[in-house]
Amino acid sequence: MAPVALLEHLRSEEDARFDRVFPESIRLLSRVFWTPVSVARQAAGFLVTRPGTRVLDIGCGPGKFCIAAAVGSPGHFTGIEQRRRLCEVAWRIIRNAGIPNAEVFHGDMGGLRFDDFEAFYLFNPFAEYLEPEGRIDRNIGESEGHYDEFVRTVADRLSARPTGTRVATYCGICEEIPPDYDCVGNSADGKLRFWEKSR
Repeated sequence: MAPVALLEHLRSEEDARFDRVFPESIRLLSRVFWTPVSVARQAAGFLVTRPGTRVLDIGCGPGKFCIAAAVGSPGHFTGIEQRRRLCEVAWRIIRNAGIPNAEVFHGDMGGLRFDDFEAFYLFNPFAEYLEPEGRIDRNIGESEGHYDEFVRTVADRLSARPTGTRVATYCGICEEIPPDYDCVGNSADGKLRFWEKSR
């Protein structure tokens, strides 16, 4: 897809049109696993408090949240994803569309410095470890121990962030959110929730 046509799709508010930038195998997973465009842009509106706000998406898949948010926001969006094939899709779209404020890294949270980011986005990133039927593929193991470890790691790192740090969560039971964060708003359907560290 030519860069101009690609950007037209990426600026769309409609998921069906936006998702045409993805290969069919990725597109078919979108309704369940990737953030809707409207949710990404609403979350970005909360998370980005000034131009250049650095936002981290944990478990970003093919980068849909980062790309949709970056196209409509002055923030800088970074995704981390452990499936290389999904990263490669994101890299290609970001490169071909020339999006300067979105990037995706291949890996897990082990080497991540939360200090490098000012805001965070979580679309139920660890649920696959508990729900074998609701998985993207079989490339990661399933283990309640892994789930507990990752949730605890994120909660500890978020707790260490300064007062005023913002987090947006989409779906899930939000166990990654530590008690020093307050829910300060949500979408009409309650699936998108906004959090801020208050103490």
